[in-house]
Amino acid sequence: MIVPDGVLFGSSKAHQELRRLIVQDHKLDAVVSLPSGVFKPYAGVSTAILFFTKTNSGGTDHVWFYDMRADGWSLDDKRAPLLAEELLGVNPARALGEAEHAKNNLPDVLARWRLRDGAERQRARTGQSFCVPQAEIVGNGFDLSINRYKEVVHDAVEHRPPQVILARLAELEAEIQAEMTELEGMLK
Repeated sequence: MIVPDGVLFGSSKAHQELRRLIVQDHKLDAVVSLPSGVFKPYAGVSTAILFFTKTNSGGTDHVWFYDMRADGWSLDDKRAPLLAEELLGVNPARALGEAEHAKNNLPDVLARWRLRDGAERQRARTGQSFCVPQAEIVGNGFDLSINRYKEVVHDAVEHRPPQVILARLAELEAEIQAEMTELEGMLK
């Protein structure tokens, strides 16, 4: 089922009940977040695909999430191909390199989908795909937004002490003043 992103995290009773129903009364297998623009020129809204099996008896153990960023086509109204034709779709003519993967995630989605009950369960939540146990989803009010569960890794940034920065600014200001005095001398 393809849904607007708002369905994944909306706080209305209808949104929450729909998500509860899919997670607890049926078997939700996956949430694939699609990039904005994938349905252009018809609609520009962000969407996701919910993969579930209607069981009427539950069955969701864990949910596999995938953050699809590209489908091989530009995300503007023209939807022009970003790669050669043989590299588009889920089964390209050869394995895609890193730069090509950045333009077409479809082969990766399919490969990781097949591993969702195995190796994907062990993946860190910093990657493009990972699994989340049902209990955690229930604990988060059935929120199915990938951003709720994805861990963002921040690079450690070492900042210079303020005294060092101020000293450097004073040096630069002195250089500027000296060059301005020299310029004024040239104009006389």
